[in-house]
Amino acid sequence: MPPAQDAKTSKAAIPGQKDYLRRGTGAYRRASFALFLSGFSTFSLLYCVQPLLPVFSREFSVSPAESSLSLSLSTGFLAIAIVCAAAVSEGLGRRSLMSISLVGAAVLTIATAFAPNWHLLLVIRALQGLVLGGVPAVAMAYLAEEVDPRGLGATMGLYVGGTAFGGMSGRVLTGIFAEYFSWRPALFLIGAIGLAAAIGFIALLPPSRNFLRRPGLDPRFHARAWLGHLRNPALPFIFAIAFLAMGSFVTIYNYAGFRLVAPPYGLNQTEIGLIFTVYLFGIGAASIGGLLGDRIGHFPVLLFGLALTAAGSALTLFAPLPSIILGITVLTTGFFMSHSIASGLVGKLALGNKGHASSIYMLAYYVGSSLIGSAGGWFFAVEGWTAVVFFTLAMLALAFMSACVAQHFARRKP
Repeated sequence: MPPAQDAKTSKAAIPGQKDYLRRGTGAYRRASFALFLSGFSTFSLLYCVQPLLPVFSREFSVSPAESSLSLSLSTGFLAIAIVCAAAVSEGLGRRSLMSISLVGAAVLTIATAFAPNWHLLLVIRALQGLVLGGVPAVAMAYLAEEVDPRGLGATMGLYVGGTAFGGMSGRVLTGIFAEYFSWRPALFLIGAIGLAAAIGFIALLPPSRNFLRRPGLDPRFHARAWLGHLRNPALPFIFAIAFLAMGSFVTIYNYAGFRLVAPPYGLNQTEIGLIFTVYLFGIGAASIGGLLGDRIGHFPVLLFGLALTAAGSALTLFAPLPSIILGITVLTTGFFMSHSIASGLVGKLALGNKGHASSIYMLAYYVGSSLIGSAGGWFFAVEGWTAVVFFTLAMLALAFMSACVAQHFARRKP
């Protein structure tokens, strides 16, 4: 479908009613797979540098904390772009903006492979974060607007599962490619895969049925929309969960590689990359978490997921390699279960302007990734892995308390 159709409503739509995508229809299946591809492409392109952090540290003679900037700058600029993307999508359209973002990010990843020095590599990665901002918040808004609310949890779980698969694929494939071809061909190949996924997304995603174009950029409208969500008593605590949980998750993944390439483990890039196959558990956890949330309640599943994330982080304190891998597996399962539920709750608790609510959630999500993920490098440099784990446990304890408060206010919602 051409992008211009993004602004049209379905001919079958009746004023005052929503023409939702319903489970079992061809349009629902196409949309589900397209959004899976968007999550896959976004996260494979965003996190493909994570297994390369020790390589960057050696190649460019920078510290572990400095090498993490190749990821933190992308997530930080992505966080800024997400806020703007929500506003732009109101006029340009959800489908059009996501398509442009996916293609642009893939091309920039290919360009990263040719960066001649560290500073230019960081500039390209920052630009990639800006471009990718058009996907995450807009994808959540598309699902909230277009999918039947009775099945939103399962569909959101599938989208988050795509992000988990992309995060795993980007890390695993980059590690393997870097081991056999060096890091530059690895990034080139990941960019090419992302470009193919973007083309598939454009071909499959149906045009919006319930989206109404809002021409121009009205700053007052957007400011009122964002402030309205911040005044919602429950939503700010959901946003806090995104900040704290994502930051904790990224911290463990950022610095586990530095621990495992050093004695007594001495793992190579392929072996470190293969550890990230535990993301498969995240794919299943996201889908199962969404289904359980629809059936038994979202907050109980959210609290369980956060507790599981903390337990996984604590398990990595033990020295045997199987314990570390088990801990990363449990952490990944708990995190994606939590994220699937929390992102779905944003759509349920927001009173109108769901794209703006999603943009604040994703802003908090990626600011947490950038700030907490980089701060973890300071703990690692000063006190080692034990300090990193206790730092993440403190963040997750705050996330658990935020979930309890959000549940309290959500129950009072009229």
